[in-house]
Amino acid sequence: MALAAGVLALAVVGPSAPTAPSAGPGHWASWLGSASADPATGLAEVRALIGAATGAAGNLTGRGVGIALIDTGVAPVAGLPPSRIVNGPDLSLESQAPQLRYLDTFGHGTHMAGIIAGADPVTGATGLAPGARLTSIKVGTATGAVDVTQVIAAVDWVVKHRADDPAYPIRVLNLSYGSGGTPATWTDPLGLAVERAWQAGIVVVAAAGNDGNAAGSLANPASDEWVLSVGAVATKGTATVADDELTAFTNLPGSGKQINVLAPGVSILSLRDPGSYIDTEFPSAREGETLFRGSGTSQAAAVTSAAVALLVQARPAATPDQLKDWLVRSATYVPNGAAARLGLREINVNAALARSAVPAPPQTWNRSSGTGTLDNSRGPSRLVFDNAPLTGQRSVWGPLPTSTWAIRTTTGTSWSGGLWMGYRVAGDDWTGTSWASRTWAPATWSNSTPWSGTTAAWSDPSWSGRSWSGRSWSAGSWSGRSWSSDDWSTASWR
Repeated sequence: MALAAGVLALAVVGPSAPTAPSAGPGHWASWLGSASADPATGLAEVRALIGAATGAAGNLTGRGVGIALIDTGVAPVAGLPPSRIVNGPDLSLESQAPQLRYLDTFGHGTHMAGIIAGADPVTGATGLAPGARLTSIKVGTATGAVDVTQVIAAVDWVVKHRADDPAYPIRVLNLSYGSGGTPATWTDPLGLAVERAWQAGIVVVAAAGNDGNAAGSLANPASDEWVLSVGAVATKGTATVADDELTAFTNLPGSGKQINVLAPGVSILSLRDPGSYIDTEFPSAREGETLFRGSGTSQAAAVTSAAVALLVQARPAATPDQLKDWLVRSATYVPNGAAARLGLREINVNAALARSAVPAPPQTWNRSSGTGTLDNSRGPSRLVFDNAPLTGQRSVWGPLPTSTWAIRTTTGTSWSGGLWMGYRVAGDDWTGTSWASRTWAPATWSNSTPWSGTTAAWSDPSWSGRSWSGRSWSAGSWSGRSWSSDDWSTASWR
């Protein structure tokens, strides 16, 4: 199954959608090669820029904090020690190919993981919260293709299993993802999913989107008032915020919710996933053998998730509302361009720690009922199989009445073992095996079939030609015959 990069990277599907996946600019990130005018920014520089390199924040590592990463999986590169990685269920279409299961074929998830908790032995590049533990829930494929229902199922799973590791309970959820949907916030199913996570004590960090300042809305679910939405700043290669600017690719709303905070998101150096989709498509973005340059609100969200983990380590009893308040109200004024006009500010961990002495009022936004249409959550993003787009009140695995799902997610019963809403999508417990320290068991999708009606099998001939060889993906093309989508790719890839 090859999917097109969506938000991760997905190609918007119109009336004459192609059968083969197509990858274009994406919500996941823009990958910048060495020809970019923006200087590369290392993670040590990022840590200094966000006020976490010295003072009270200087010794924080995120130890004892679990961070869920709903993305394209992670690859077993040397810069991601197995002790820092847990593989939750693989809900992507590639989960049905054993040699691709859990692994990052796209390259996006590995880049996010490196920003948060990496430890590259070659260059010494260290993630911003290296003491945290990442739980990877793979939803996107080699081209980033994913449906919003897979993301909803993943969020539900995180809420259900947030305390499975008592030493590293999940307190942060990174969503470097956003659909193009602009649903009514009071009925949005994805909104209900992330709000449930928030009410369960998990700070949901969502990328604002890479569609540009004229987008007119934030990506979904960054548009949800409860969550912490993040835009990207260009730092110009300096160690001061004084010359920082809001990036032209960051979504700005025409009305409704504004971005909560900004974080560095241009030409960020993080871990390379050798032979992955982005590595083969954008070789000029490589920096040496182990690092890769990426830009986007995806990167800014990952930076912010790591910053939240540092705060949680220092203030473990804090609620999501408090953590958001401290970060937003203590952020540093950006004195240039659109950021200055709109009053947008850049995160500063030391300032947030200082602000934590001030009482933070609870948020009082209205909550989503979750009963709206899935197509409104998807917006123009469509997962396509053999020219058949996934539409209507249907998940990847079968019919999904949102009124029924809303009741079950609210009562914590949407998952039972490896069944989500009655569909077999994963194994039943932590009995799987992979390179990571702990792995949720896989399963054959035995009680569902693709929505196209043209086949009874979840398979793609291209799967048999690709495998991880120990240090990289085997050579070949990532394009398959059937899967496409556009949720991780609506911004420009440069």
